[in-house]
Amino acid sequence: MSITLGQSENQFKQAYSADRNFMALAIKQAQLAAAKGEVPVGAVLVRDGMVIASSFNQPITKHDPSAHAEMNVLRLAAAQLGNYRLPGTTLYVTLEPCLMCCGAVLHARVERLVYGAPDAKTGAAGSVLNVFAVPQINHQTTVTGGVLGDDCGHLLRTFFQARR
Repeated sequence: MSITLGQSENQFKQAYSADRNFMALAIKQAQLAAAKGEVPVGAVLVRDGMVIASSFNQPITKHDPSAHAEMNVLRLAAAQLGNYRLPGTTLYVTLEPCLMCCGAVLHARVERLVYGAPDAKTGAAGSVLNVFAVPQINHQTTVTGGVLGDDCGHLLRTFFQARR
């Protein structure tokens, strides 16, 4: 995370602290996924400092390939707010989203995406490709990666090591 133009050091520290706190909540969601035998990815959607929705990966449990943590959170938030557009929100997710989830983030008009661990195999927010860098897309989402990345990555590595 870097200081942006017009941002004081104190504002930067507050934003960084908030990002870490909300990512910690996403990690708790990822732990719930692991406890159910799902790949441990958790997500939290926030607006104005308040959690709107939280969830975790559930494709195995729901028999639904689209039941990623991000998709679940977007569905829950849209239903709660009564709107498929989610402007002014920040999505915190423990793993860099895939192409499907990045597309949903763009369509929902999420203002900001914050992820923990990069995904070198399917990450679509910068690792494999970056859909957020395509200028032709009519909505632009700001992306911050690496927030509590070591903790998020450790959770995933531990989960997969136990499966081997």
